[in-house]
Amino acid sequence: MVKLRYPKGEQDFEGIRSENIGIIGFMSKYKKLINFFVLFSLFSPVMACSKNDVKFSQEDFQEETPSNNDENKGEITYTPWINTLPSEIEGTTAAEVASSLGVGWNLGNQMDAYSNEISAETAWGNPKATQALFDTLKSRGFSTVRIPVTWLGQIGDAPEYKIDESWLSRVRELVEMAETAGLNAIVNIHHDGGNSKHWLDIKNAALNPEKNEEIKKEIAAVWSQIAESMKDKGNFLMFEAFNEIHDGGWGWGANRTDGGKQYECLNQWNQTFVAAVRSTGGNNSTRWLSVPSYVTNIDLATNGSMTLPKDEAGKVMVSVHFYDPNDFALNSVVTDWGHTGDNSKKGSVVQDEDYMRSQFAKLKTYWVDKGTPVYIGETGPPNQASTRGNAFRNYYLEYLHRAAREANLAVIYWDNGAVGSGTDKFGLFNHSDGEVINNSNEAIDAMVRGGTCSQEGYDLNWIYKNAPEF
Repeated sequence: MVKLRYPKGEQDFEGIRSENIGIIGFMSKYKKLINFFVLFSLFSPVMACSKNDVKFSQEDFQEETPSNNDENKGEITYTPWINTLPSEIEGTTAAEVASSLGVGWNLGNQMDAYSNEISAETAWGNPKATQALFDTLKSRGFSTVRIPVTWLGQIGDAPEYKIDESWLSRVRELVEMAETAGLNAIVNIHHDGGNSKHWLDIKNAALNPEKNEEIKKEIAAVWSQIAESMKDKGNFLMFEAFNEIHDGGWGWGANRTDGGKQYECLNQWNQTFVAAVRSTGGNNSTRWLSVPSYVTNIDLATNGSMTLPKDEAGKVMVSVHFYDPNDFALNSVVTDWGHTGDNSKKGSVVQDEDYMRSQFAKLKTYWVDKGTPVYIGETGPPNQASTRGNAFRNYYLEYLHRAAREANLAVIYWDNGAVGSGTDKFGLFNHSDGEVINNSNEAIDAMVRGGTCSQEGYDLNWIYKNAPEF
């Protein structure tokens, strides 16, 4: 039970929590029958909540600052209802598809970890993931697990580029853990393209057409194998082409001066990915796929440099990341964020609520309103060392998830399993047994509440009015 301030004083906000996870198996038999009812609650996993969602206009997202009216303050008692139905990525609109992803979580620094150019699940200190973790995620209100995978050292020579069977089998095993828990799953190619140091070398691909063709052949071979190994899996599974593809400049390198060559390479790579997955048939013919913007940057996703791949199924969505402002949301070297924070404690760049809403508005206008779903595949902030810092962290998380929801975007938090506080300490759960780490219960509740609650009167303005005050 989480107590919240609310305009009309303390109220009961009672939901329904199922303790019988076994119902997932029963409900899966009848999911076609109940999809109609589930569709109406895609954005309302709290059963006791009303469906009176507040929607901002484009002008509201860019310019309106919530009012300081104290009447917005009060208390409610919040008990989340946990959806025990099997997850499925579906919908007839971009908003419905994003909402079917629900609140998401990354199995970070796990299958994406590597050492000496060889990927290994425990290379960066996390224990092997188990079913207990996935079951815990479901019980806490998460709907989607992104499973980043680095394939370095697991791919054979040209022209077959055969993937190591044991590595591919472990990826499938994790996907099946998500399936068993009733979660959506997203599998990608992760660190293989970072800094252009590995085989997904966009820097040299942009300079050498032959190099680019060689890379596209490997992309096609690798994705064909991944897709083939899981083409029997249902619509709970999505493939994400790549992670943060860049030349080492994190969006401020040669991509700014090469006349769009790197952007064009990535557009081609994304198209190669879609074609490879679709060619394997089975459920891969129609499952949802996602492609990133250059370095998963929001501005580079909305400035015209990104082209959505052609797809006969019409099921490609866009992936971006959001770690702004970096000093708070990525590096955790400052404690404050938002309109009630002290500007002297916000770092060199102040990017508060207005900035966050304006970034999400760009995605809504450029993609969502035109029919393409978008999700934020990674975000922070890390755990803080102080009570003050964590109060602002929890506020950021709740505000972000609500702002994204009201812009019809999904959010997937980056959890790398790291224990402690400060830079890179994003851990919420132990990746083996699912136990909460870093005293993260309030942060978890803030995410789920912001991303799912449909209580009348609970909206972005309410969250804004109840920001931390010190």
